[in-house]
Amino acid sequence: MNKTLLLLLFTFLPIVVISQPLVLPLWDGTPPLQTEMDLEEEHTRNGILRISNVQIPTLEVYLPEEEIATGQAVIIFPGGGYTILAYEWEGTEFATWLQSKGIAGIVVKYRLPLSESLTDPKEVPLLDAQRAVRLARNNADDWGLDPGRIGVMGFSAGGHLASTISTQYGHQADRQTDEVDGLSARPDFSVLIYPVISFRDAGAHSGSRRNLLSENAPEALIDRFSSELNVNEETPPAFLIHSQNDETVPVENSFLYFNALNKHGVPASLHVYPTGGHGFAFGTDRGTVEGWTNVLLDWLQSLE
Repeated sequence: MNKTLLLLLFTFLPIVVISQPLVLPLWDGTPPLQTEMDLEEEHTRNGILRISNVQIPTLEVYLPEEEIATGQAVIIFPGGGYTILAYEWEGTEFATWLQSKGIAGIVVKYRLPLSESLTDPKEVPLLDAQRAVRLARNNADDWGLDPGRIGVMGFSAGGHLASTISTQYGHQADRQTDEVDGLSARPDFSVLIYPVISFRDAGAHSGSRRNLLSENAPEALIDRFSSELNVNEETPPAFLIHSQNDETVPVENSFLYFNALNKHGVPASLHVYPTGGHGFAFGTDRGTVEGWTNVLLDWLQSLE
């Protein structure tokens, strides 16, 4: 092939611009409800990246190109049983996918309750989630976001966190506040993927409950973190997806939340697939659940 033909080919090839994510800390200085102990975050990779012992929680922001941007944003909480974060599998891979669809994808590296540096571990994930929503609203103008179209998305235990902020967005921990705390932490919608919802025995994922609340938690605390018991008319609309053969987090969790939303007149979309198991993420090669993301896109567009 001569040089002239090669030049013509490269001239007409599309130029793909991949914007680099913006990474910023959730908090200035030492995060609230944490003491400085010189501990280190841990990363392991065995098929997927697992992050544990988070000390500096962050946002990783993937903004779409201006030409396709819808103004919508989804704040993502990866799962991992409140022990680790499946940071790419249920985080950055979805953020880049949303980015390609014109939706800002924002991954939260939230603190996990097992860290020795935390002074009130059960409150910390929710506190980080509230901060993430507030920071997105605080930066809405700079990031090209509509502050009234910022939702949350969570997988498994991350789904529990997404449902917790959806029902406890106004909860106040005992800490110092700043100007950002004057903004609402209420998500405008939630996307709950094979979520842990209930900490009661019937649908509980015992590992998530133990890691967040410790063993032998009092009933009042179990009820507080069972999201189906805390739904009201102000709870944001939800999209739920689960597989019937999920042996890790029973499908009853999604039923409980959907029924509570329905009881209070909150719009909800529930999708149950016969196969897929747990932790299927995009559902690739997982049978009937494959392709569920197209259904989600339709739902997100319906919120506009």
